[in-house]
Amino acid sequence: MTLVMFAVLLWAVGFGVNVMLANGPARDTGAVRLAVPLIFGATMLGMWELIVRGTQVPTVILPPPSLIAASFVGNLSTLWGDFTQTILKGALSGYIIGCGAAFLTALLVDRSDYLRRGLLPLGNFMAALPIVGTAPILVMWFGFGWQSKAAVVVLMVYFPMLVNTVAGLSETSAMQRDLMRTYAATWGQSLWTLRLPAALPFIFNGLKISSTLALIGAIVAEFFGSPTQGLGFRISTSIGQLDLGMVWSAILVSALSGTAFYGLVALAERRMTFWHASYRGGR
Repeated sequence: MTLVMFAVLLWAVGFGVNVMLANGPARDTGAVRLAVPLIFGATMLGMWELIVRGTQVPTVILPPPSLIAASFVGNLSTLWGDFTQTILKGALSGYIIGCGAAFLTALLVDRSDYLRRGLLPLGNFMAALPIVGTAPILVMWFGFGWQSKAAVVVLMVYFPMLVNTVAGLSETSAMQRDLMRTYAATWGQSLWTLRLPAALPFIFNGLKISSTLALIGAIVAEFFGSPTQGLGFRISTSIGQLDLGMVWSAILVSALSGTAFYGLVALAERRMTFWHASYRGGR
């Protein structure tokens, strides 16, 4: 129980330091904004380690972070191969194809009321389809390679991206569109100079939503058939072998990849929509 007491003490110290930083004179600086979540995360990891070891929780139930870190470092080459198979091949290719196709379709929908009435209602239907039902079908269609995982990702990201883009293209007011018509602007000129910039927050919202869906889709699809590589394959086989350190290592790679992917999209959004109200005032 001594380790548990140390865990409580660690939480009290970490909480006190974070409160001091968050309420201090430098609370709005970039260093403090970075330090607060880092200290919070380090505190949680330290408590996890101390509580698990102090209460002697079996590693098959919950391994300590030190064991996960050792497994992660000891299997870097294997995890890199899994990362390449799942993220770079399956998730990223499906994300690019699905979001690109959805964007082009949104432009067609914007030009055609028929497509707007006929295609958009399918979005709710497709979003309700369970991935555990569609993934095995797509694996049978496209094989056990990364192509079937990319197909699952395309199916998952297509309609969220389509709906957000169409909504964004409709964001401009009637007065703004009338002004463009008085300038004799063509549809393409109006799209490029007015409607597409106004739609950027919606487009990036779709890209951010799709970034997490792509990772989930690629990993889940690997549970239904995969070559001897991939994060989903590694998780499913390691669970069968009771290798919880490897399971958590694969989860760690997935979490880091998803965070980095989402962060890159959010950074691009901040660079391209700096004029938006949500980013004014240094936010």
